[in-house]
Amino acid sequence: MQRKHHALWGYLFIAPQLIGLLFFSLLPLLYAFSLSFMNWDGFGTPSFAGLSNFAGQLADPDFWKAMVNTVYYMVLVIPIGMLLALLVALALNNTAGKELYRLFFFMPVVTSSVSVGVIWMWILNGEFGILNQLLGYIGITGPQWLTDTRWVIPSIALLSIWWGLGNNMVIFLAGLQGISKSYYEAAEIDGATRFQQFRHITLPLLSPTTFFVTIMSIIGSFQVFDQAFVMTNGGPAKASYTLVYHIYDQAFIDFTMGESAAAAMILFLIILVFTLIQFGMQKRWVHYGD
Repeated sequence: MQRKHHALWGYLFIAPQLIGLLFFSLLPLLYAFSLSFMNWDGFGTPSFAGLSNFAGQLADPDFWKAMVNTVYYMVLVIPIGMLLALLVALALNNTAGKELYRLFFFMPVVTSSVSVGVIWMWILNGEFGILNQLLGYIGITGPQWLTDTRWVIPSIALLSIWWGLGNNMVIFLAGLQGISKSYYEAAEIDGATRFQQFRHITLPLLSPTTFFVTIMSIIGSFQVFDQAFVMTNGGPAKASYTLVYHIYDQAFIDFTMGESAAAAMILFLIILVFTLIQFGMQKRWVHYGD
């Protein structure tokens, strides 16, 4: 009887989270899945379309343009962002007052994406932006960051790296603080250098944290939208047209809700495949300490 009483209280405490998960995640996912097989403009009565929405997406040049742009963005953001976050975490790990520095680095993470995008539009303005002015002081003529098709994705990637640095840094810092100092003390007694300690102690024991950051970075990169929407509106010439922007465009510009849902389901499958691949590969490089 007492066990049932405790279980009841347990379910009561997790009920708000379960209800939120059900109504704001699972049910919309199931609805989007069913909608992907329908033709619907958002107003009339949906009609069954079978797999035509999926076939239409796979034959749509805009979908593949969005795919290429998104992958390009990922290639820039994930390795650079993770490396910088790890370096900052390593620098702060044994620094006095790291709580204050951690606050400063984390502040952009909780800032509105629209506010961040508007500020960076001014920073990256090709005519009077502060970045090009600083480059001019050292004799470099800055490009038209947001209106040049060659530079627009790197520009958005630059913003995203800065914006997400604090989040990844805090996670890496937590992982570093979870590594026992006894490992380093034993390594110092054996005469290991700082680099050897990093190579043979820090990296292996930090691999679970690295694995988590990698998974979340991949998912976040596939879902990039706010930056492109606010700063470039998908341009110029759809050079910053991402997968989520394509889903938005199909639903709220073209009002082809079924095709938008089909694109969303394809994106869901892509993220799922990448996540499963990472989980399958973790046995080769993720090491859990005792």
